[in-house]
Amino acid sequence: MMISRKCLASMLQRTAKSTSTRSMSLWGHVEMGPKDPIIGVTESFTADPNPNKLNLGVGAYRCDNGKPWVLPCVKAASENIVKSNLHNEYAPIAGFKTFVDRGLKLAYGDDCKILNEGGVAGIQALSGTGALRICGEFINKFHPSGTKPDVYVPNPTWGNHIPIMEDSGLKVRKYRYYDSKTNGVDINGMLEDIDNAPDGSVMLMHVCAHNPTGADPTLAEWEDISKVCKKKGHFIVMDSAYQGFASGDPAVDAASLRMFVEQGHQIALCQSFAKNFGLYGHRVGTFSMVCDNAEEARKVESQLKILVRPMYSNPPIQGANIINTILEDDALTQQWFDDVKTMADRIIKMRQSLTDALVDAGSTEDWAHINKQIGMFCFSGLTPEQCDLLASDHSVYLTRNGRISMAGVTTGNVEYLANAMVDVRKKAP
Repeated sequence: MMISRKCLASMLQRTAKSTSTRSMSLWGHVEMGPKDPIIGVTESFTADPNPNKLNLGVGAYRCDNGKPWVLPCVKAASENIVKSNLHNEYAPIAGFKTFVDRGLKLAYGDDCKILNEGGVAGIQALSGTGALRICGEFINKFHPSGTKPDVYVPNPTWGNHIPIMEDSGLKVRKYRYYDSKTNGVDINGMLEDIDNAPDGSVMLMHVCAHNPTGADPTLAEWEDISKVCKKKGHFIVMDSAYQGFASGDPAVDAASLRMFVEQGHQIALCQSFAKNFGLYGHRVGTFSMVCDNAEEARKVESQLKILVRPMYSNPPIQGANIINTILEDDALTQQWFDDVKTMADRIIKMRQSLTDALVDAGSTEDWAHINKQIGMFCFSGLTPEQCDLLASDHSVYLTRNGRISMAGVTTGNVEYLANAMVDVRKKAP
């Protein structure tokens, strides 16, 4: 079919106009954002054809076969939920109260006086990340100083802490935490920085199993930290992502949190159930604030719900139902104690296995910090250059700060990992 010159000209005009419109796109100025460091590690790992490749970047538990593990208590609870034919209606803005109450009791302890008196305001949150964001927004809006306080985070800290608080409108500063010479906590530097911070600052702390270092203060050091914070009137935000997962004993792992509450700190708690219940994809947690009394707690909770409503309206229900089903049943609760200890014990065992394998591989360095650290991660002391060599020469992938996810280390790959670490230490000392 022949096209007339007039029709062809009209078509070209429309094409030119369409092209011009597209070139003036409203979002044409948006630049490509940088990759998240963890996602970048996973992408490089996935693209690597080496059958011996290791992904030690992701913070998710793996069994000794290197596979994800669904906790037996979670399986049983999920089956009970299906049999109960629970509804799929919206949760309240603050989440399910029974779940929140049981979650807070797990954290604060059965005998926590202020909790039992109703003096803790608590709501369900989208795991630890969501709890931290609610916390930042609440501080921004309601801090009694009338000005926005600075939020102090440990150096180093979990990478998401900083953008969460900054996106909540707060300025982030750092206090000394890790001593690279000892591969442990720089307690003197930490205390000095906390003491030098302006009165009434916000101090964000990891309850246990510090991410990324795995280095925690001793109970005596926590006492000293509490005293300095009390003297300065600092507001303490505690991030609890690993209760039970660190030592295998939930009470031991909550010791710092319970100490601060017993000593009169009106803390905020950001509680996640991703790691210790293996519910990574369910985004389930709580956010709570210790108040002076029950009436104050009710007022605080009312404002938390107002913050949540335009943010995500209400939380998802499945993860909360699973945890509530476990914690309301004595047998399932005991099963959870057993399950979380299984995870903790395997990681503790792998720490010793890696230390032994490094010696067997010919290393004469002191690797004692691997065993002294606790929880999901080991801050190995490997340099960024050595981490690059691990990837390029041995297909071992981890973040460039030397953080090893111990959950990815197994009896089947620990020797390979140790030999690779010794090799890159020689190549790039």
